[in-house]
Amino acid sequence: MPDVERYEVLVIGSGESGKHVTWNMAQAGHRTAVVERKYIGGSCPNVACLPSKNVIRSAKANWFARHGAEYGVQSGPVSTDMIRVLNRKRKMVEREVQVHLDRFNATGAELIRGEARFVAPKTVEVILNKGGLRTITADRVFLDLGSRAAMPDIPGLAAAKPMTHVEALDLDRLPEHVIVLGGGYVGLELAQALRRFGSVVTVIERGSQLAAAEDADIARAILENFTSEAIEVLLDRRVREVEGLSGQKVRVVAENGRGEQTTIEGTDLLVATGRTPNTQGIGLEAAGIELDARGYIKVNERLETTAPGVCAMGDCAGSPQFTHVAFDDFRVVRDNLSGANRTTRDRLIPFCMFTDPELARVGLNETEANRRGIAYRLAKLPMTGVPRAVALGETRGFVKMLVDAESDRILGFTALGVEGSEMMAAVQTAMLGGLPYTVLRDAVFTHPTAAEGLVYLLASVPAKALQQPA
Repeated sequence: MPDVERYEVLVIGSGESGKHVTWNMAQAGHRTAVVERKYIGGSCPNVACLPSKNVIRSAKANWFARHGAEYGVQSGPVSTDMIRVLNRKRKMVEREVQVHLDRFNATGAELIRGEARFVAPKTVEVILNKGGLRTITADRVFLDLGSRAAMPDIPGLAAAKPMTHVEALDLDRLPEHVIVLGGGYVGLELAQALRRFGSVVTVIERGSQLAAAEDADIARAILENFTSEAIEVLLDRRVREVEGLSGQKVRVVAENGRGEQTTIEGTDLLVATGRTPNTQGIGLEAAGIELDARGYIKVNERLETTAPGVCAMGDCAGSPQFTHVAFDDFRVVRDNLSGANRTTRDRLIPFCMFTDPELARVGLNETEANRRGIAYRLAKLPMTGVPRAVALGETRGFVKMLVDAESDRILGFTALGVEGSEMMAAVQTAMLGGLPYTVLRDAVFTHPTAAEGLVYLLASVPAKALQQPA
């Protein structure tokens, strides 16, 4: 057995939480090592957030080229060169990876390329990518194991070798007809991008609407946008069987709630039905680290696991699966190591789906408010009422805000429209500061910016109900 190497800090996974813990602890003078089996910097700069938005931007450029006449620009026939799309994305990824490597080197942290498995509390064996084995123990251990695309247990699906988002972002060819399983964030973003590149696209969603967690009016608007771009959407369909091989020919049999079957034939299959944590097969039980019923690492609100001296962060800890949440997980852990008492409780977490137009939300939507019995006043404005959207010629969608029925407190904000995430950031700032909606309503925003639309939106907030005399 190799000699046991001792470190003060050991980080498993170099994703958003893990890399920042590594850099922070190393810069503070602690002997720190991070083990990464594949993606330097984690999924975000390699196969998820940044690459997907890079490819989506190429698809938007294609859309602009096809709609140039609407802007007074004449052009010839438009086609997509997927090799150039791929090379553009790869160059960005290479730059990002190098930035990470430089940072690991500058902080003095040791980056170990290999796969770790616990053999005892706070002790792992690392099978090195280049061959060999190292055994490492540490005073403190931080887990940032991440997650991966889930693969549903559907007859014939695994044998069809479908794409996940990873393979879809590495396409060097234009698929003829892509069948997308799943109408959530990943499926919708990639479905629209592939359609804009020129593929025929069919989306199959088992639920009654796209974007299942969103209000019905949002889901309808997304469906209308997709229909206008000739993306076929099949709702309330459960996939029963898959035949063929993705990249050549596939056949999907789906069934609706009435038992009626539909057969869809295409050339490629993309699975986007959720994610599963990378917590199996790495010996967590040997380290005294327990999992919950869904397979995520059990943590308290300080992100401490059931094993003393071990924290878990990001997707593997069951945190909302966003890079910005993983970064905040790091901040919670970092600050608590310095004597603070930060928790993950009651975090105000925004999100954005980068379809076109984009969907941005922070706080409650109507569905959640109604489910929780929270009374609210609703203001809603079409994007045709936002001067920025009018100037850009992109007026699809709308914005809406929920205001507490008894006070002027902002409960939530949703935007489906161009630059909607920028409007959301202003609202989130007000919510964090506990400001009433009237502060935004009466603000002087620059014209014509997206934020200015808040003034017009909030002018329509219904008045509070008059209190009846006792």
